[in-house]
Amino acid sequence: MRHVKWGIVMCAALVLVAGPAAAGGPPSGPLTKCPADAVVSGTVCMDKYEASVWRVPNPTGANKGLVKKIQAGTATAGALTAGGAAELGVVGADYAPCTDRAQTGCEDIYAVSLPGVVPSAYITWFQAQQACKNAGKRLPTNAEWQTAVAGTPDPGPDNGMTDCNTDSAHAAVTTGSRSSCVSADGAFDMVGNLGEWVADWVPSSGCGGVWSGSDDYQCLAGAAGTHEPGALWRGGQFKYGTRAGPLTVFGNVQPSSQSYAGGFRCAR
Repeated sequence: MRHVKWGIVMCAALVLVAGPAAAGGPPSGPLTKCPADAVVSGTVCMDKYEASVWRVPNPTGANKGLVKKIQAGTATAGALTAGGAAELGVVGADYAPCTDRAQTGCEDIYAVSLPGVVPSAYITWFQAQQACKNAGKRLPTNAEWQTAVAGTPDPGPDNGMTDCNTDSAHAAVTTGSRSSCVSADGAFDMVGNLGEWVADWVPSSGCGGVWSGSDDYQCLAGAAGTHEPGALWRGGQFKYGTRAGPLTVFGNVQPSSQSYAGGFRCAR
């Protein structure tokens, strides 16, 4: 089932202020600074914007420097275009030769956190994870995503200008263009716009309505008996209205599926 209509480099700019750590262990102090394309959220750097996926030609040759900028979080849309990169997932599932399960052909796709672009959709969980990996990142865990979304408004009406994009029948808006749709940590569009893959999988689940005490929709109502697991999909999307929110979660989305309303963001 391809379409679901539910409508490395570690950056030198990533600074850890830390006390002594055990040999081979993580820093013991708090994370205080992230690359320019991300925000500090607990112990991780969460991308500030929903991902746009770019195919970068000749990434190990002429565009090696551009890839380093992507991995450092400093690439701009202008630099990507100048390097001949093309954004994918805007009008359809054009990731080939990257296969749906990302087994082959994915070496030249990169997830980039940029303001003012249409975020990429029509992407499988596998392709999203690979695009994050190539950019020196990964999909956030469900817990990390939940930490980062805190403070994002739980939608009422969408005024079409500053509120989270939850009342459009047609499309996602450009990243960061809804100025009030921002979390306490500074991450934009985590509610509405595109639903977002996170790293966790669960037994594929049925839909069980809304959370107690909330309008946020959830599909975690027990195993649905399919042959694929469900990859968690968070935040709702552009036509969910008040059912989109910080608690909106779907566990019935197969990781090999693609949707016009499904995207992701990365973390590191």
